[in-house]
Amino acid sequence: MSPRPKGRTSKSDLRGKIIEAAWEQISREGASALSLREIARNLGIAAPSIYNYFSDRDDLVTALILEAYESLASHQKAANDAAPVENLHARLASIGNAYRDWAVTFPQRYLLIFGTPIPGYVAPLETIAPVAASSLNALISVVESFHQAGRLKVVDIDTRTIAALIWTRVHGLVSVDISNNLPPIGLAGTQLFQIEFKLIVDQFFKE
Repeated sequence: MSPRPKGRTSKSDLRGKIIEAAWEQISREGASALSLREIARNLGIAAPSIYNYFSDRDDLVTALILEAYESLASHQKAANDAAPVENLHARLASIGNAYRDWAVTFPQRYLLIFGTPIPGYVAPLETIAPVAASSLNALISVVESFHQAGRLKVVDIDTRTIAALIWTRVHGLVSVDISNNLPPIGLAGTQLFQIEFKLIVDQFFKE
């Protein structure tokens, strides 16, 4: 594909177009191959123009990670809000399904934040950690609602720990699914997810 003619990208939306081009490059070549020069070439702009928005590759990677976590958190919140507030099992199922749906729809985003680290990149935890934590807010909210209603089966573990345990089990299955690493000896990823989620619900929550 030939570069876009220079001048077609205005300054007002150039940052967004850089991020969009970065996601496109990651989908083609993987996150480790992210190149500011290639992004500039694909956008038809001079490479130094990117440095007005991102100081280096790592700065761009951080922006992509933040966008991915914010997108995940938004999907989780929307799923929680879509279910009746008093129907805790429906809210839990909605959040669980939304988590997998988001990962399947945006595998590059999922793998960037949860997959193999990018060589040489050190994440600024003081910047990323608060946004990463917000992606669990919907799940924590539902678990706390179960606790307040006296419907937790496990009473000697705090609600945030329960939420973390649930996440690790869901995350593990989703990760091997979207990475095409499920063993070819059983059910498909969607069916396995539903079975595992039912087991989680049965283990931690009362009707």
